[in-house]
Amino acid sequence: MTNRFDELKNLIMSLEADFAKFYEKENQTAGTRVRKAMQDLKNVAQSIRLQVQNIKNEKVEAVSKDKPAAAAKPKAPAKPADKKEAKSKKK
Repeated sequence: MTNRFDELKNLIMSLEADFAKFYEKENQTAGTRVRKAMQDLKNVAQSIRLQVQNIKNEKVEAVSKDKPAAAAKPKAPAKPADKKEAKSKKK
């Protein structure tokens, strides 16, 4: 867990100088580096999202295998939307 978090922190911290160069000194090449790093950040974040989802799904599957299937509950009859309709149906 901390490995992925450290990866994110290091990537963001490595951008600090390029952000300053681009926003304060208007250095265009620093802007290119920022854009590239932001794309890398997006890819790392997506990878982490997928990893978290897979771990979550594996735990849900493991729990559902341990528990017997729950019996399906019968559905309640639909309620009429209008009282006039309910009265006309009773007649």
